[in-house]
Amino acid sequence: MNVLYCGDGNIERGLIISVMSLLKNIETDLHVWVLTAEMDFQGKHISPVRDDVICALREYMQGYNSSDSISLVDVSGLFEKEVPTANMGTRFTPCCMLRLFSDEISEIPDKIMYLDNDVVCRGDPSEFYNQDMTEYEIAGVLDYYGGWFFRKNPFKRDYLNSGVLLMNMSMIRKTGLFRESRKRCCEKKMFMPDQSAINKLAASKKICPRKYNEQRKLQPDTVMQHFTTSFRFFPYIRTVTVKPWDIPRLHEVLKLHEYDDLLSEYTVLYESIVKNRQ
Repeated sequence: MNVLYCGDGNIERGLIISVMSLLKNIETDLHVWVLTAEMDFQGKHISPVRDDVICALREYMQGYNSSDSISLVDVSGLFEKEVPTANMGTRFTPCCMLRLFSDEISEIPDKIMYLDNDVVCRGDPSEFYNQDMTEYEIAGVLDYYGGWFFRKNPFKRDYLNSGVLLMNMSMIRKTGLFRESRKRCCEKKMFMPDQSAINKLAASKKICPRKYNEQRKLQPDTVMQHFTTSFRFFPYIRTVTVKPWDIPRLHEVLKLHEYDDLLSEYTVLYESIVKNRQ
């Protein structure tokens, strides 16, 4: 199974949890690519994912299967050539758009599953991964909120959440989907820039069951849970954001203990990485 993550150093905790969760739920070999970049943005220095995290994860993965692999790919140079100028000031870090450069990385295979770092695997995603993509550039699940408000087809909900995507890289390279998406991010300011660009420009996308990207609340059949920002309406309207590495709030706010064993293992590994840095 080929899996892609993207981001700067802020994804490290989520990356560890997400990869660990995959290992616990699949039986096939796991090959992970992490696209990262380093840049200066709005007076701040954005640091890349660090090598020690990748090394620790590689050792952990090979404890499951000696054939498993993880690679860190610095795409700073590619990013600098096509800076998404119109969207650098949005609430989303510029590094969330790094997946749009995956078509430029020769090592990325023809079929790969992209995951946000706040996606936790709860069941075996093999059925999602192994589906036939011959006629599709991407496959994913409708965005829980955006699916109602943003749509290419006015008569059908077709706006996918990009936190879990199965990507036919062979077709994407031929159609230029990501190349055109990068161009759009450079020229047009958008809400959720790369997600909006992909949805707008994809000529062929497949809508999959909600269980493969549960964005709201854990369900009995959930395969992958995505810890997105959600709305709460009682006792007042507000947004709630809880990430899987924020364990106290996971328990207190979401009342969720589903992943306690996984998070215990994550805590041991992450603390050992931090300790070795000192």
